[in-house]
Amino acid sequence: MTTILDPTDERVPVTRQVTPRTGDISGVIGLLDISKPRGSVLLDELERLLAARYPKVVINRYAKPTFTKPCPSDLRLKIKAECSLLVEALAD
Repeated sequence: MTTILDPTDERVPVTRQVTPRTGDISGVIGLLDISKPRGSVLLDELERLLAARYPKVVINRYAKPTFTKPCPSDLRLKIKAECSLLVEALAD
């Protein structure tokens, strides 16, 4: 059994099912910095770890102009077109 921690305020927890994992990552991984302080530090380390573990994977970096607003549509479309999966960094 896998426990998923959800940072939102759910007074009544929602049951979720985890999608089966293959154990392999391929394609292009996008790393999105939402422009909060030290988010890039987290993504730098994550990029290093991913590159070491999955040397054939391409890693693209992206950054939102500000964390106070949603990701601009053009950036979302670019990420969708270029990436197989995305990791978004939330850090302070």
